[in-house]
Amino acid sequence: MARSLKKGPFINEKLLKKINNESIKTIKTYSRASVVSPDMIGKVIHVHNGNKFIPIKINDNLVGHKLGEFAPTRLFKAHGGDKKIK
Repeated sequence: MARSLKKGPFINEKLLKKINNESIKTIKTYSRASVVSPDMIGKVIHVHNGNKFIPIKINDNLVGHKLGEFAPTRLFKAHGGDKKIK
């Protein structure tokens, strides 16, 4: 279900403080639910995927998406099956 327009997009308060601080170039966050805002454009945000921090360079195409969309939590290796060598 979508968030109410009256409330606006969710951005973690700690993350918002770090974004507004001009001296910080790279930001580490655990907040995967935060929405990318236009204030973040041009910054590098390291989003935790449960194992390590994944760096994400924010550009204008990412605005409106959640940070967790760009840091996958699962690694697909391959389906099982017959592994024949040809």
